Amino acid sequence: MEEKPKMGESQENKLLAAVSYLWIISIIILVVKKDSKFVQFHAKQGFIIFIASVIFLFIPILGWLLNLLIIVVVVLGFIKALSGEYWRVPLVHGIAQKINF
Repeated sequence: MEEKPKMGESQENKLLAAVSYLWIISIIILVVKKDSKFVQFHAKQGFIIFIASVIFLFIPILGWLLNLLIIVVVVLGFIKALSGEYWRVPLVHGIAQKINF
């Protein structure tokens, strides 16, 4: 079930949520923007994607192909966050929700 975006989510929160998909930046946003459920939702997913991409770098060929898939997921997450949507990234969302900062 998709979570509905809060009415009036600020442009700043949408931008921070989108930028949180850009790998290591997710860690900074997780720590700095604790007051927004929307930003935290996307930053947690961005963090898990970042960890996966680092791991995949050490796996020849298959890992590199998986990193191409990650780039697609990052672009989609960026777009969804900018539009104010909660988007549950398959396989990532469940793990991301276990993170408590």
